[in-house]
Amino acid sequence: MKKLHLILLTLLLVISFTACQSDDVDTNPIENNNLEGNLENILDKIYEKAEVSDTMKDFINEGLLITEITSENVSYHLGKEMDFEEAIASEPMMSSSAYSLCLVRVKEDADIEKIKTDIKENVDPMKWVCVGVDPNNVIVDNIGDVVILIMSNDAASDLHDAFLQLKEE
Repeated sequence: MKKLHLILLTLLLVISFTACQSDDVDTNPIENNNLEGNLENILDKIYEKAEVSDTMKDFINEGLLITEITSENVSYHLGKEMDFEEAIASEPMMSSSAYSLCLVRVKEDADIEKIKTDIKENVDPMKWVCVGVDPNNVIVDNIGDVVILIMSNDAASDLHDAFLQLKEE
């Protein structure tokens, strides 16, 4: 009799666990948390939220150009050729400090982890003449379908924090 009770109790537990499982399995995590707006608007929000030094704020406000990343310049900005929806780079025209912030909106079915790995492994933190970024100050991350690449010795973590705050909006 005790065996029958144990079997019934076990069966009841298995059915309970199965019934409580969610059918809403996220097979594509990119779709559910994409950032709204175009890449320039996202970039503006990052710069507005970033808690950087006054020197860095002046640098951001006065000396950065936004460049469209195309098939011709993708290797320079992201380290290798890749396929994406759109991408921009925010970099100084001329500076004694190495700095680059790139945003990439990936295609819908893209393998975002592979793209991030490819960027991290192939981007050149010494791509500038005479200056470079410590490899520890190269950050590659994403929110939804937007990948960010930050190369900065002065503000990489602050800019990354500002980017992550966009998740909460």
